[in-house]
Amino acid sequence: MTMRVGRTRIRIVQGDITNQDVDAVVNAANSSLLGGGGVDGAIHRVGGPRILEECMEIRRTHYPGGLPTGEAVITTGGDMRARHVIHTVGPVWAGGGREEANELARAYVNSLRLAEENDLKSVAFTFISTGAYGYPKEEAATVALEAIKFYLRRGSKIEEVVFVLYGPKDYRLYMELAPRMFGE
Repeated sequence: MTMRVGRTRIRIVQGDITNQDVDAVVNAANSSLLGGGGVDGAIHRVGGPRILEECMEIRRTHYPGGLPTGEAVITTGGDMRARHVIHTVGPVWAGGGREEANELARAYVNSLRLAEENDLKSVAFTFISTGAYGYPKEEAATVALEAIKFYLRRGSKIEEVVFVLYGPKDYRLYMELAPRMFGE
């Protein structure tokens, strides 16, 4: 499925974020930036040691206490097809009363902002905070789609945003929600 917000094409695909042919993939990182499980671990494994080396340098020079929730940083894509990885930390779900939606929206918006600052034209997102962080998937998808729509509607140089969903249930959820959210 393909939609548009302004001049930006929005695509939803089922697949593996580590083999996307885009300028940057967005990693659902933990605050340590040192790799982990799920998507974070897969990106570090496929991308190779250069990603970890750059993450360690970011920790040493900018975020010694870890990357705060909602913030984003950029590294090389290492051995992946994507030239870059944008690492962002989504919120841990705590029932919805602790600003989780705002923090999750910030993770998406700050990732897009960083992509634009680095003159990137295509960005692929995974399902941030819905794995080990326990964010309910329908709520997380709604926040993600609204945040992307909000950011792109103000005008953007980004040509393509891809939502890459690994499993068929997640893919179907986005395929159901996105047309309503983007008015298709």
